[in-house]
Amino acid sequence: MKKIIQTKDAPAPIGPYNQAVLSGDTLYISGQIAINPVSGELELENIEDETEQVMRNLKAILGAAEMSFENVVKSSIFISDMNNFAKINAVYSKYFEEATAPARETVEVANLPKFVNVEISMIAVK
Repeated sequence: MKKIIQTKDAPAPIGPYNQAVLSGDTLYISGQIAINPVSGELELENIEDETEQVMRNLKAILGAAEMSFENVVKSSIFISDMNNFAKINAVYSKYFEEATAPARETVEVANLPKFVNVEISMIAVK
């Protein structure tokens, strides 16, 4: 059985999907982009600020499911320019302990929703 996870502290979906779905003890978080949930505007001033907004959105969704970044077992990072990898990774790494960080892949793609520079999805387990 699945439970839909929603919070006003993260942006509303921009398509026919939910912020996250909890199935048993596993949480599947949809890809998050740098939409500020308060203003509804994209935070695109620089790649570091953009990545911080993405991580804040993910943190809010994890919190709505009574989880934290410690519960994350898998991350998928999609970026529009691999030259931004180091800057994105520097922000991302602040949210995890290296010894217990989740499995992850980072993939460069041609385009992302709303032509942002980074999108991150996660899987977490209670």
